[in-house]
Amino acid sequence: MGRHTLEYPKTGDNTVRRHNERASYALETIHRLINSSQIVNVAFTNPESPFPVVLPMIGQMGSFDRPSADIGDPLDLYIHGYVSARMFNVTRTAEKKEEGQTEEEKKGLPVTISASHVDALILATSGFNHSYNYRSVVLFGYATLVEDEEEKKYALELITNGLVPERWQKTRQPPTKAEMTSTSVLKVRITSGSAKIRDGGVLDDKHDLQNEEAQNSVWTGVLPIYSTVGEPIPTSYNKVEVPSNVSDFVKDYNAENKEYALTAAKK
Repeated sequence: MGRHTLEYPKTGDNTVRRHNERASYALETIHRLINSSQIVNVAFTNPESPFPVVLPMIGQMGSFDRPSADIGDPLDLYIHGYVSARMFNVTRTAEKKEEGQTEEEKKGLPVTISASHVDALILATSGFNHSYNYRSVVLFGYATLVEDEEEKKYALELITNGLVPERWQKTRQPPTKAEMTSTSVLKVRITSGSAKIRDGGVLDDKHDLQNEEAQNSVWTGVLPIYSTVGEPIPTSYNKVEVPSNVSDFVKDYNAENKEYALTAAKK
């Protein structure tokens, strides 16, 4: 029997309305998009400012309570940053306001997380039909500070290995007390989320396809876009050969991104 695909429940926040045929609520799809994004954008409200705050941050999906959980299982989002950074201070304020409440009543700081991959430029006959091939994701949840030392180490290892596989294990260990003290970690408990994915080619209007003058004067097509990692450049003081986990990552990352973009463009 195959594994059941888990999905986030549709709510007023995460339901995709325009081009809903491009929507996905599958946990696996959404979590993979987050974990493959170098940057996630985290939005929250600062009580001291009338403007919403959006910060580019580094994060990874994982589960401290169930470290063997699959990417398609319910997971939390871990985000790290400097101990006195604005978002962490706002989270501390939100948690103080919840003092005296039961654990069930405590929620944390409401946040919205988004990330996007652009896979192609779609150049149509009309400028109004230009588009992107893309993979985008939005998550909604509540952020709390990670106070447990073991969970904090788990999160930092998870995030570091999200840059390059096995990177945490191949760095100087253990972290110093100053490093751990100056770094804070947020755990976002996800309540809902959705992804929106476009692939394929140009979708020209019928009247443009029948417009011979336009067809004879306008180039139409797809320009695939894929992120690549360049050849490793060592520091001036480096004395170590490029480890296999780094060279393998470069090769796999480049090949996978190129293959996806080209395949998506031809659908």
